[in-house]
Amino acid sequence: MCLILFAYQAHETYKLIVAANRDEFYNRPTAAVHYWQDHPDVLAGRDLNKMGTWMGVTTAGRFAALTNYRNPKESTDGKRSRGELVADFLINNERPESYMQEAANKRNAYPGYNLLAGDANKLYYYSNIEDKIQQLKPGVYGISNHLLNTAWPKVEHGKEGLSTLISENKGDLTEQLLTLLQTADPAPNEMLPQTGVSLEWERTLSPIFIKSEGYGTRSSTVMLMTEKEIYYKERVYMEEEVHNREFTLTL
Repeated sequence: MCLILFAYQAHETYKLIVAANRDEFYNRPTAAVHYWQDHPDVLAGRDLNKMGTWMGVTTAGRFAALTNYRNPKESTDGKRSRGELVADFLINNERPESYMQEAANKRNAYPGYNLLAGDANKLYYYSNIEDKIQQLKPGVYGISNHLLNTAWPKVEHGKEGLSTLISENKGDLTEQLLTLLQTADPAPNEMLPQTGVSLEWERTLSPIFIKSEGYGTRSSTVMLMTEKEIYYKERVYMEEEVHNREFTLTL
């Protein structure tokens, strides 16, 4: 996942709203969101290389999602797959605060990441770059490939769009969020972050929705959670085709 926009306890109906894009190489084998055969209470997509995931929920209301921290100089040799952090939280019943502490204890085993984990009542954030566990307060947040709420153009635009939709509170929220996630306008050069890649690549990676040769936004996901129900929709982009999968979980 390369952009997660979320509103935590900031909407009159939904205790957690998540709108996220997964950016990945087009040739990386991936399964769309489904109930996992080996863990039937987990609803998530799956990376078929490492068998982890970037975002998912469970029938008990557990939620986790992850983005990579962009550092082109970082070596991943001998390090574990970040996607297992989300999968392990969903599979197990450990309290989110304890799980985040365990993640912190093994922070050097993984390349840089940002991890969200929790439920409708408690939500935590941890990055092994910053190495600080945070229990999040109500509000609107955004994470891309730096730290929580880093003011990259896509993060700022996404948070502003999400905040506007919450304040207006009218129309089909799911479709409005999916439209927001398809914003493909690149940021002006003077607003681009400097993460160690070329200017051309910074520009390519700057929109909310990325499309380039060999790499881009593979899917968009919207999740709406109340205390009693989770609505989960994934939109997968496959060349010129779009596939939608919707699920409603009763808690």
